Amino acid sequence: MQHAVQPQDGQHDHQFHEGNPLAERNTLRAALLTVVMMVVEIVGGWLFNSMALLADGWHMSSHALALGLAFFAYVAARRFKGDARFAFGTFKIEVLASYTSAILLLGVAALMLFESVARLLAPTPIHYEQAIAIAVLGLLVNLVCAWLLRGEHHHHDHGHGHPHHHGHDHQHEHHHDLNLRAAYLHVLADAATSVAAIVALIGGMFWGAAWLDPLMGIVGAVLVAAWSVGLLKQSSRVLLDAEMNDPVVEEIREVVAELPQPARITDLHLWRVGKARYACILSLATAGGLTPELVRQRLQVHEELVHITVEINPVAA
Repeated sequence: MQHAVQPQDGQHDHQFHEGNPLAERNTLRAALLTVVMMVVEIVGGWLFNSMALLADGWHMSSHALALGLAFFAYVAARRFKGDARFAFGTFKIEVLASYTSAILLLGVAALMLFESVARLLAPTPIHYEQAIAIAVLGLLVNLVCAWLLRGEHHHHDHGHGHPHHHGHDHQHEHHHDLNLRAAYLHVLADAATSVAAIVALIGGMFWGAAWLDPLMGIVGAVLVAAWSVGLLKQSSRVLLDAEMNDPVVEEIREVVAELPQPARITDLHLWRVGKARYACILSLATAGGLTPELVRQRLQVHEELVHITVEINPVAA
């Protein structure tokens, strides 16, 4: 039985998560801006009796919560970056914050739904002009936040810098910061909710369709719930190391199939240690002629594999 573990500069340095100082600063700015607008919308919704505006404020609170948790996760990940207790770095601190945010936001969605249904069954007068002005301001804040976070979510091709292209398009969510990508998508959903609130308030003011206001509150609750569930799925997949359906697994199998000597995979484990970084353990059974160093060298053409352990088990021809 032979083993080989990928070295890094002659020793193991498990800091595979490079961090993102610019994203950390922009997240803080967007979070502070959003908190101010959230308070304005919630207070305005209660004062002017607009459920659509109130729902948009609660929706914005979910956005503020996500950004706030993402920011503090960045701070914690940076602070503990050199801590030896984190065997594979601090990447999952950010993922844990994302998961926690999603759970809390399900409660926000439930509260929004309850209040909207109550207003739908028992309508009350709405101060339309003031509510519309605040909703428009909220939409502008959403657009500014989207601009702050725009750089984290552009698509980019995943080239390995080698001739082995296997037809996989790696424009998946794991190529982005999971927290910021979710926050960015949430900003867009929040902007859509602001637009819906404006439409509902205008409809109520000019056409007497007061029922549009609580209806848009229900729509906002559904948006928050849908975003929360999606984020739960993404973050839990990383936290539970459920990566064996990732395209990288097929790339590893293809490398094994192209080895100079026939080999059979007897064990394979893959888990994420960074935004687009993976560790893997690979066990092969072969009749001979293969070394762990050769297999590891072939696997290294895939740059997302940053920690590779190879075990060779000789078997009879």
